[in-house]
Amino acid sequence: MGTLLNLAALDPDGVEIIIPWGEMDVGSSVFIPCINTIEAMRQVRTITKFWGWRVHGKAMAENDIWGLRIWRIT
Repeated sequence: MGTLLNLAALDPDGVEIIIPWGEMDVGSSVFIPCINTIEAMRQVRTITKFWGWRVHGKAMAENDIWGLRIWRIT
């Protein structure tokens, strides 16, 4: 996973994915394409804990691509 200097980075499958966390408002969501959705959620929780947010995640397919959709709830 990204360092503290790059706290926006996820890499659940070994490929870095940058999420613009600072642009997320309560109620917004983002889809993270990945196979290892459990690791993705672990990394998301680590990052959102830093921001002081709670999120809800759901593993799902969107447009035939497997991944994790997360919603910011606080």
